[in-house]
Amino acid sequence: MSEQQQDQETPVTPVLTPKQAKRANASVIGMLIATGLTLALVLVPVLLNPTPTAQTRNVDVSQIANQAAGDAGYAPLAPELPEGWSSNYARWEAAGTSGVPVWEVGYVTPGSDFISLAQTDAGNPTWIAQMSDNAKVAGERAAGGSTWELRDSEEGEASLILEQDGMTVVLSGEADLAEFDVLAEAVVRELGNK
Repeated sequence: MSEQQQDQETPVTPVLTPKQAKRANASVIGMLIATGLTLALVLVPVLLNPTPTAQTRNVDVSQIANQAAGDAGYAPLAPELPEGWSSNYARWEAAGTSGVPVWEVGYVTPGSDFISLAQTDAGNPTWIAQMSDNAKVAGERAAGGSTWELRDSEEGEASLILEQDGMTVVLSGEADLAEFDVLAEAVVRELGNK
């Protein structure tokens, strides 16, 4: 092998002077300092702000139901629920989904899950499908001495549907079925009192 070929195969190792090495390390050190300062600037306000506490809004469902009764033409449901339940809205919609007038109430369960109640005297299959988010029928569920139709959606929501005495009631949400049962029993009890 000639000397020229041997020189071409031997890798060349650059030799940096102390000044060059200092300049090369300066950019890395500067980047680390800038990253640390940025993190400090972001973390200080985050750590100084207190964590917001959940505000439970509890509307007076009975009062709003009494106000809506004249427009509805029937007594909207305002079931009595055990301690720990709260309602975050109650409203009458004269031209709700599919043109069906509907009484709606949103409940927060003791487990902090949500169940909506929708009631109408003009229920139809299209309205029921929309209120249950087009969930498929999964069977029946007994609650409050009545048989409810159970529907499960692919997103994990459940719906209980009851058609009784000319009323259609749809309960929907992601709560545990045991919590659905509590609301369903209260609904059946109130329907029986009307």
